Amino acid sequence: MTTIYLVRHGITLANKENRFAGRTEEELLDEGKKQIMQVGDSLKSNNISAVYFGPAKRTVQSGEILGSLLNVPVSSLVGLDEINIPHWDGLTKDEIRRKYNDEYPTWLEAPQTFSLPGCEKLKQVQDRAVREVEYLFGKHEAENLLLVSHLIVLRCLVLFYQGLEISDFRSVKINNGSIIRLIGDDDGKRSIEPAVI
Repeated sequence: MTTIYLVRHGITLANKENRFAGRTEEELLDEGKKQIMQVGDSLKSNNISAVYFGPAKRTVQSGEILGSLLNVPVSSLVGLDEINIPHWDGLTKDEIRRKYNDEYPTWLEAPQTFSLPGCEKLKQVQDRAVREVEYLFGKHEAENLLLVSHLIVLRCLVLFYQGLEISDFRSVKINNGSIIRLIGDDDGKRSIEPAVI
């Protein structure tokens, strides 16, 4: 049996300001670093063997804190990166509403249908994230891992492993520093448990 602990990165200024950080170089606040240290402390006795994270700075910082606390190797996986909606990066939700009011309601009300040129769809995010997770299940048999990513990516993973549709996207609540347990057995069965902190 392999267990992957899915962790949302620590809190950032963009989180507090209701800003779409996207693929900007947003950093963790001190509060966010403390959140991630608490995650590491809570998992110290879980025999974690490796930490993986997306390439965005806030996930790199979170992953490196965890790797240092747990004294395990860390690696970045591009498939765990935030969704790519480049023209929204760095804008507050109110700014997005004002500048892109023709597209933002769809994102809020029917995110499974959200589709713009040069942007990722949620299904594409889900597909690449699931590929990375399944790769990790294959690479680390009978081990415990940590995977640090973003709210959107983690929501997509939770929906997939719970057998739910992308249309249920907004029903999944994951706070900064939350931990979700994803378990894979030797027969390829997967089970997922809600956030434990």
